[in-house]
Amino acid sequence: MEQFIERITAVNDAINTFVWVQVGLVLLIGVGVVMTLLTGFFQVTHIKHWMKKTVGGVFDKRSRSNEDKGSVSQFQALCTALAATIGTGNIAGVSAAIVIGGPGAVFWMWIAAFFGMMTNFSENVLGIYYRRKNKEGEWSGGAMYYLKDGLGNIKGYEKIGGVLAVLFSLFAILASFGIGNMGQVNKITANLKSAFFANVNAPVIYGDINAVNLTIGIVLMLIAGVIIIGGLQRIAAVAERVVPFMAVIYVIGALIIFILHIKVVPAMFVAIFKFAFGVKAVGGAATGIMIKTVITQGCKRGVFSNEAGLGSSVMVHSNSNVVEPIKQGLWGIFEVFADTFVVCTMTAVVVLSSGAIDLSTGLAAEGVDDATLVATAFGNVFGRFGQWFVAIAMLLFAFTTVLGWSHYGSKAVEYLFGIKGTKIYRVIFVLMVVSGSLMTSSLAWDISDTFNGLMMIPNLIGVISLSPVVVSILRNYIARRLKNEDIEPIISYDPIIQKEQAERIKAGEE
Repeated sequence: MEQFIERITAVNDAINTFVWVQVGLVLLIGVGVVMTLLTGFFQVTHIKHWMKKTVGGVFDKRSRSNEDKGSVSQFQALCTALAATIGTGNIAGVSAAIVIGGPGAVFWMWIAAFFGMMTNFSENVLGIYYRRKNKEGEWSGGAMYYLKDGLGNIKGYEKIGGVLAVLFSLFAILASFGIGNMGQVNKITANLKSAFFANVNAPVIYGDINAVNLTIGIVLMLIAGVIIIGGLQRIAAVAERVVPFMAVIYVIGALIIFILHIKVVPAMFVAIFKFAFGVKAVGGAATGIMIKTVITQGCKRGVFSNEAGLGSSVMVHSNSNVVEPIKQGLWGIFEVFADTFVVCTMTAVVVLSSGAIDLSTGLAAEGVDDATLVATAFGNVFGRFGQWFVAIAMLLFAFTTVLGWSHYGSKAVEYLFGIKGTKIYRVIFVLMVVSGSLMTSSLAWDISDTFNGLMMIPNLIGVISLSPVVVSILRNYIARRLKNEDIEPIISYDPIIQKEQAERIKAGEE
C-alpha cells in the first residue's frame, strides 16, 4: 500500500509541477494581464463604479431580491461564490504559503489577485452571456458552456471547444471532491481537535480511525446532507446568512491583532516586498527561499483562495437573476477583492506578527505547523478563546466552501450526464465528507491542488479566446450605462434569451 501511495505521489508531483510551474502560472498571470490591458485597467479606472454597484448596492432591493425560482439573487450568488472561495485557503493556505515561500509570497498573492480581478470579471461576463435554462427552469452556465458554444463556434475550433468543455467538467467534478470536500473537512477536523480535543485520549476504532475524527465527520456529513440535498436555493439561503457574518467577525479579530502589533507593521511590509524577489535569507551555504518558490506559492495559494481563473465560481454567478452580463462581472471583481485583499491580507498580518516568521530572514521558526499557525497566533493574543475562535472560523469558512463546491460539481455533472446525474452526485458528495475527517495523508490535498490547475487550463484558454466578446459587451455597457447612448444591449448569444432580457431592461426591471 505504501509503495502504491508513493507512486501516486510521484505522478501527482510531476503533473502538479507541469501544470502550475511550467504552464499554469504563466497562463494565469498572462490572461489576467491581457484582460486588464484590453479593458483599460477597468478594476482601477472604474473602481468607483464597481464599488458602487457591488458593496455599495448590498442593501439595494434589486441586488438582494429574487422572484425567479430558477435563479438566486445577485447578492446570494456572490455569497455562495464567496462561500466556496473563502475557505481553508484564506487561513491554512495563506500561512502555508508564508511558511514555505516566505513573506514575499504575500506580494505575489496580491499581484495574482490584482490581475485575477479582470479574469474573474471576464469569466462571469462570459458565464452570463452563454448561459441557458435547463429542464427544471434553472439557469446553467460556466466554462463548459462558453467553451462549447463560444470557442466551439469559432471556425476550426468546433471539436476543440467541445473536448475542452468535457475536460473542464471532469476536472471540476474531481476537484470538488478534493478542494471542495475532503481537503476542507480535513482542515476543519484538525483545527477542532487542536482547539477542543487536544487533551482527549480518544479511542481508536479501527486502524487509524480515531473516534473524535469519526464523530466530527458524521456530524458534518449530516448537516451537509440537509443543506446540499436541498439544492442551490437552500445553499444560497445559508450562504447569504453565514458568509457576511463570518468574514466580518474574522476581519475584526485580525484587525485587533494588527492594532496590538502596530509597531511591527512597518517591518512586516518591508519583509513582504524584500522577499518577494527571492532575496537571500541568510548567508553562507544556506541561500534561503528561492524566487521560483516565492512566486509559485504566492500565486498558487492566491488562486487556491480566490479561485480567479479556475472557472469555478462562474457556475454559481451564472445562476444569478441579473440581466446584464457586466453587472455580474462587477461582482466577480469584488469577490476577488474581498477574498484576497481583505481576508487573506488579514491572515498574513496575523501570521507575520505571530513571531513564527523571522522578518529579518524570511524563514519560519523550527517546528512551526502551518495548519494551526493562525490558531496559535490568535491564542497568543486572546488566550484559549483565540484558538476556539479560529477553530470556529475555520469550521464556518471551510464548511461553506463544501456547500459552494457541491453546487459546482453538480453543475459539471449536469453538463456531462444531465439533471438526473446531479441527484446521485450530491449523495456521493455528502457521503465523502466523512472520509475527509479520517484522512491522515496530505496526498488528497496535493491531488486537489493538481486538479485546480487542470481546471484552470481549459478555462483560461476559453477566456483568452473569447476576449473580443468580453470587450464588446463591456464597451456596449459603458456606452449605454455610463455615456447614456441609446443602443441595443448585448446580453446573450441566444437570440431568444437576448430578446427576452432586452425587454426586461426596457421595462426597467434591470
